Amino acid sequence: MHYFSQLFNYDHPWSHVVIGMWHKYPNPHCSHVLSVDVVDRSVDPNTGIIRTERILGCKQKAPAWIVKLFGGSEDAFVREVSFIDPATQTATITSVNLSLSQFATCYESIRYTPSPDGRTTFAQTAEIQARVALWRSAADKLENWLVQRFEQNAHLGKIGFTDVLRQLWENREQQTAKQS
Repeated sequence: MHYFSQLFNYDHPWSHVVIGMWHKYPNPHCSHVLSVDVVDRSVDPNTGIIRTERILGCKQKAPAWIVKLFGGSEDAFVREVSFIDPATQTATITSVNLSLSQFATCYESIRYTPSPDGRTTFAQTAEIQARVALWRSAADKLENWLVQRFEQNAHLGKIGFTDVLRQLWENREQQTAKQS
């Protein structure tokens, strides 16, 4: 099993980041995400917490040895569940791969919270595990490849989401200034 984590701050307030979450895809930095489908959305009438479940369709190039050994295709699907709590200003997202989950799983957790300086803290963790105990060396290679791919996608996701936030909010601020 391999673990990944990162922590940093976006230079935008929590409310802007949460709105930006819904505009993250598509973006040119995360071209592997091809589709996002909302499966369910609800608001708890007592707490105001918004729960959203989505399926992300992705295309990932896998090394030939992985395709030969485990089969499958470049098409992959991920289930994402998010909870937005406006009272505590916390946004939590969990995701897990649906495709090839009999061979490997990637559990990801993301948390957005306001930081005291007006920015938004982003905390991300992932637990990646190959499920092929029969071939430990193949499982190790698979886990290593999955971790590398996850790290690459996480880096691209950060760059892409930063661009999305800049486009959403800095352009809006410029338009507001022009109208004044």
